[in-house]
Amino acid sequence: MQASTPTNPPSSFGRAIALALAAAAVVCVVLLAFAWPSITSKPHGLPIGVVGSAEQVSQVEEQISDQSDGAIELTNFDDRDAAVEAIKQREVYGAIVLGEQTAGSFTAPEILIATAANSAVAQMLQGMANGMQAQLTERVNAGVEQQVQQLIDTLGAVMSGQAPAAAPGAAPSAAHLPSTFEMPDTKVTVTDIAPFSEADPRGAGLAAAALPLVMGGMIGAMIISTAIHGSRRRFVALIVYTLAAGAALSAILEGWFGALQGNYVLNALAITLSIGAISATIVGLHSVLGLAGLGLGAVLMFFFANPISGAALPPEFLVGSWGAIGQWFPPGAGLTLLRTLSYFPDASTTFPWLVLSGWALLGLLLIWIGSFKKPAVTAMPSTPAEVQVDASQHP
Repeated sequence: MQASTPTNPPSSFGRAIALALAAAAVVCVVLLAFAWPSITSKPHGLPIGVVGSAEQVSQVEEQISDQSDGAIELTNFDDRDAAVEAIKQREVYGAIVLGEQTAGSFTAPEILIATAANSAVAQMLQGMANGMQAQLTERVNAGVEQQVQQLIDTLGAVMSGQAPAAAPGAAPSAAHLPSTFEMPDTKVTVTDIAPFSEADPRGAGLAAAALPLVMGGMIGAMIISTAIHGSRRRFVALIVYTLAAGAALSAILEGWFGALQGNYVLNALAITLSIGAISATIVGLHSVLGLAGLGLGAVLMFFFANPISGAALPPEFLVGSWGAIGQWFPPGAGLTLLRTLSYFPDASTTFPWLVLSGWALLGLLLIWIGSFKKPAVTAMPSTPAEVQVDASQHP
């Protein structure tokens, strides 16, 4: 008679309810991790440059202090060239070049933006330019009305004969009416110092690269951790995987999508190190902690570091110091490095290179430490007494 296959007993209702509530809690955590940065985002301390006389700068600082509620932090520059250089060095997101007014001439203000630094900040500065344009137009219109009224008064005085006598032989109107009437320049210019590429004018490709970097690091780490055994073999697999992924993703983002600019080799190296920092850390945690290390690494990189990486919003938009903290993790440092290499070649990239290298070395160190762990010994199931077989019964 064939023995029946044992089945698992039904779970208790308490266990079923507890697991269901735990799953609901996990969903809430996922929602908070990705929605919280956007919902609570508010600019604070955005570095913006300003160029103008001491009196002009003082007036602008007072207006921005009253209206921005700490959103903008102004930095004074001597001239426009200094402000442009600061934008290229990623010291400020943009600058306000105030107009100059001298005897008989007026220069309209100029707003310098850097769309590639962050589209949200560029749009905010564009809105500021529109507000300045409206104020300037209103002031100019008031001045024109005053000049027209003066012209009418002068003309009336001339026609009524109340004006002083003109030179002999000259018409009265020629002596007292202005010879020219010039409209001042009222156009507020907006200049984009660092625009996105023509192939990706809105920066969609660069923003979309954030998730593949994190997911690429996690997927590679999980495959290497579970399918490959031996520390040296995992190390080799990490090197091959990150190099291949970096070269392929850089070719797609730069050669196909046009989202990256500049040197292909540097971009590929940046992507390689970004994915390698994530993968090595997760593989190293698995080598030391086992399956719990995989979960810890995934939560650290995907649910914690990724939302505060500054991919969608600049670090200054996140609450408190979370934006600055995000730059100390591979997702934030990797995106900052790619953005700087592509659109701000004059800016320093030392910090993101060091952050990514540090995480990669930490992961390799954990893999090395994990190599000293003794593999778990699986106990052989006990067997009944050995059955003696008479060798004479077999040929």
